[in-house]
Amino acid sequence: MGLGRNGTCMATHETISLSDPESGTSAQVIPGLGFNCVQFRANDACGNLEVLWSEPGFTAGARRASGSGIPLLFPFPGRIAGTVLHWDGKDYVLDAGDGQGNAIHGFVHERSWRVLRRETSLVVGQFHASRDDAAILEKWPADFRITATYEVGDNRLSLTILLENPDDRELPCGFGAHPYFRVPLGGVAAEKCRVRLPVASSWELVDMNATGRLLPLEDAARYQRGQEFGSMRYDNVFSGLVFSGAECCASIEDPESGRRVVLSFDRAFRECVVYTPPHRGAICIEPYTCVPDAFRLTRQGIDAGLRVLGLGESFAARLEISVL
Repeated sequence: MGLGRNGTCMATHETISLSDPESGTSAQVIPGLGFNCVQFRANDACGNLEVLWSEPGFTAGARRASGSGIPLLFPFPGRIAGTVLHWDGKDYVLDAGDGQGNAIHGFVHERSWRVLRRETSLVVGQFHASRDDAAILEKWPADFRITATYEVGDNRLSLTILLENPDDRELPCGFGAHPYFRVPLGGVAAEKCRVRLPVASSWELVDMNATGRLLPLEDAARYQRGQEFGSMRYDNVFSGLVFSGAECCASIEDPESGRRVVLSFDRAFRECVVYTPPHRGAICIEPYTCVPDAFRLTRQGIDAGLRVLGLGESFAARLEISVL
């Protein structure tokens, strides 16, 4: 069971529909599946556009929790090498989840959330470890609370995140969003879609785990100008994000339909994972607040973006998906 209006229980796979009647923009969120936004539909002069990709059967809970829509990754995005988190002299045993013996993507994307507020175009959900699944406290150094707000309007979907430490112990953490963007965007040739990535460096990976070496991209301008999706085969952790003022923007453009999807995010994020699933029906552009396994890298003296929150401390992050 999940939780619905005013924190009451709701069926695990109940869908909350959001809409902006003026623009025709809509979205669907499933609190019982990690508060995942499984659908975002824009409406422009060319008609409706489904922006997010979801695997058939996902909304029934029959597919991998991190494989569709917008999985929310907390308190760690990406992999932790192996299944043991070493922190402050203690070991915390995690579950393997990536098929290679590593823990991956935290806890909250696989669990039911409570709905705190619900309006026509907006929904607020929350997951508090000690309240919603106390067994997590055996797997992590401190209690935590994550609150997410989705809002739609004018062919835009915004996501605002608040991350809090309600514990008297330090909370090491990082957050990531894992949106699956459909390609093509109304045209017929996904391979011709052009993907622009505002990145300048990449973290070296061995067996999909970061070594701590940050390497400059040989041709960063090519990433920033854009590449055709047909040439992209990625499961990479990029850094050196290029901001314009307070925002960093990545985009996907379909030359046939003329549509462009823009992902913008604030300076809470400092890494960007790019993943091209084998089915080739989507591309994931994933802003992270830290490097995957920032806990291990931090112990090695590497600045990996790890947040360590004291009692009552918090931080916020925001991203937006727009169709132009």
